[in-house]
Amino acid sequence: MATTSAQLNDYRQAPRKVRLVASMVRGKNVADAIAQLEFLGKKASLPFTKLIRSAVANAKNLNIEEGNLVVKEIRVDQGKILYRRRSASRGRAPVIRKRTSHIQILLAEVLPKVPKNKK
Repeated sequence: MATTSAQLNDYRQAPRKVRLVASMVRGKNVADAIAQLEFLGKKASLPFTKLIRSAVANAKNLNIEEGNLVVKEIRVDQGKILYRRRSASRGRAPVIRKRTSHIQILLAEVLPKVPKNKK
């Protein structure tokens, strides 16, 4: 089984929100996953579409057919946290954490099943 991968580092959205999109795509055929992401109303759907297309392009360089590719694994890990301050009353300055995500995708080639002849 041939595999190919792609990754996106320091995507500026919280991993908690990105994992919702990742769980919808996990285990699906590449064409079905891209079609579902195009109609999804989440901010993370566009980077996921680009990432899947990047992994498909990597697969073409390895001579793997696009029609047989399935999203085998998607990992969304926490990236760097940007710390910002915002002024508040009585001289305080609470911290605002702007979180980032690391996204890794692994596509695998699934060969079509050949039916066995009964004797």
